[in-house]
Amino acid sequence: MGDRFNTVAGWALFAGIIALGGGIVSSHFYHAERPEKMGYAIEGVEAEGEGAAAGPSLNTLLASADVAAGEKVFAKCAACHTVNQGGANGIGPNLFGTVGEEIGHGKAGFAFSDALKSKGGNWTFDNLDHWLKSPREFAPGTKMTFAGLGNPADRANLIAWMNTQGSNLPLPAADAAPAEASATPGEAAANATNAAQSVEGQAPANAAPADGPAAAGQ
Repeated sequence: MGDRFNTVAGWALFAGIIALGGGIVSSHFYHAERPEKMGYAIEGVEAEGEGAAAGPSLNTLLASADVAAGEKVFAKCAACHTVNQGGANGIGPNLFGTVGEEIGHGKAGFAFSDALKSKGGNWTFDNLDHWLKSPREFAPGTKMTFAGLGNPADRANLIAWMNTQGSNLPLPAADAAPAEASATPGEAAANATNAAQSVEGQAPANAAPADGPAAAGQ
């Protein structure tokens, strides 16, 4: 009886080993790789982070900037900066006449960081926008501790107001609006036909018939 039980148990164990081995082999051959993007694409719906609107350009924002709103934004800077002509430097330099000035220079008595002194160039509208968005990204190693202004309109308003404080450079014109969507293939074909008929002196294919004697050839 004991030998028979041992034989049955042995066969059961052997069958289990075979089943486990088969599972490992099948998983090796039929293992599905995780796709780079999960889920199914839905027509007309963009994935998160894709195709996001860039928004108005800096030129467009500056062309319509609200100077009064920019003065209010400057309240965030007033703890460290003065902006009046001849004003004293504080934690940061006096900012009178900053727009258009050489970066990291031009403020007597203020010790700029090496990061700014070695940056080069002037405080153009574009450079100021980048600086105000993230001082640390614009000049890694800067002593500026302000995290930055994330709202593009706030930055444009502030730059426009600062420009009135001793700089008064002409603001750029707004960028041209993007062109309208191109015509559909059917519209393009009709336009081409009309153009050809106009050249030959014929009425356009989609033109409405004229009223009166001229329509009858009189």
